[in-house]
Amino acid sequence: MTSQDPATLAQRLLDALPQTQCTRCGYPDCAAYAQAMADDDAAINQCPPGGAEGIARLAAITGRAALPLNPDYGAEGPRHVAWIDEDWCIGCTLCIKACPVDCIVGGNKRMHTVIESQCTGCEMCIPVCPVDCIALENVTGTRTGWDAWSAEDAAAARNRYEFVSIRRRIDADQHAQMLEIKAQDKLARLPELTKNASGPELDRKRAIVEAALARARAKREGSA
Repeated sequence: MTSQDPATLAQRLLDALPQTQCTRCGYPDCAAYAQAMADDDAAINQCPPGGAEGIARLAAITGRAALPLNPDYGAEGPRHVAWIDEDWCIGCTLCIKACPVDCIVGGNKRMHTVIESQCTGCEMCIPVCPVDCIALENVTGTRTGWDAWSAEDAAAARNRYEFVSIRRRIDADQHAQMLEIKAQDKLARLPELTKNASGPELDRKRAIVEAALARARAKREGSA
């Protein structure tokens, strides 16, 4: 391992990753994997989308020896994009919520579709689909790893992921604020809402509202 500043090293490693945000490395996103490598907590051979070329790039940055891709994390392969069988889609929106780059469009109880040019092939939408209507299509033939991906593709995916992450944090914060306001209002109007309950019954209902308020505050702090 080189003696680089961990923050700088993590940024360089992140720049060398394909930004598919597939979590196959065992970390929640590419940035987390890059930080783990910079902290010497993760090996450089855990990224199937980057493949052998990706490992070579990470080895050059870290000064570690290049290793074969660890099969525990998957195998190097061609790039795939998700495809939704629209005849079977029930519009549950679970795939939309799972997509890290927001490339699935559709509405509640309406048919969904994938913007193929933006799909990273992360496969995150596959396990959440309750009707198994999502499949993967090989779009690069025999080309694998970085031969099936480009720096431009990685930069575009990274930008979309960062934008989606910010938007979802804002949405989560706004939702938590709304829950907190509702809980505070209920707590202030507890006698009215409980039809002037008293004693243990009032205490029980107050405890329920206070617990809801605490959850809302914790959720808001977590989104921040």
